[in-house]
Amino acid sequence: MAFTALLQAGLARVLFYPTLLYTLFRGKVPGRAHRNWYHRIDHTVLLGALPLRKMTRQLVQDENVRGVITMNEEYETRFLCNSSQEWKRLGVEQLRLSTVDMTGIPTLANLQKGVQFALKYQSLGQCVYVHCKAGRSRSATMVAAYLIQVHKWSPEEAVRAIAKIRSHIHIRRGQLDVLKEFHKQITAGAAKDGTFDVQRHDVYGLERTQDNPA
Repeated sequence: MAFTALLQAGLARVLFYPTLLYTLFRGKVPGRAHRNWYHRIDHTVLLGALPLRKMTRQLVQDENVRGVITMNEEYETRFLCNSSQEWKRLGVEQLRLSTVDMTGIPTLANLQKGVQFALKYQSLGQCVYVHCKAGRSRSATMVAAYLIQVHKWSPEEAVRAIAKIRSHIHIRRGQLDVLKEFHKQITAGAAKDGTFDVQRHDVYGLERTQDNPA
């Protein structure tokens, strides 16, 4: 089991730059093949690919980002993105929840940490940029957990809501399984407190707003 995990982590490192180049290509190509670098999911959360240094001003000034949840391992962001200290100098707090690229599944504990981090900035009226390499899998899993917490949705409902805005997300089976565990925990706690609302409704603020090119 440990050998398999080590092999997967090694493969992710080997394929990192080729797959990042593909992500960059899809962010630049016009027409139906184009993929926006990031999308706003609601008033608080933006979901996207690596926050490249050239995007810093746009995220901080235009999008009011004051928190960044980084689902990448350190080597993925070392040369291309702001460090934690650089973010801090800009008034932005970074939370790194390292998850292996391509095959990694965020832990339940990390989902809880990420959601609480996002809720802190929600209460301040500020925004959080949640990302991995391409904004498709690891970070989408985190954003799904946030929506489950906020709206008491099922994992499937949360994933569908994200996909309506960012259609190229890809939640793998193992990631869906950990979202189900997160959902069980949330609903159990809400039921104990008597606060669980079984009514399903559309999410205020989840409509597509505007394209956000790289």
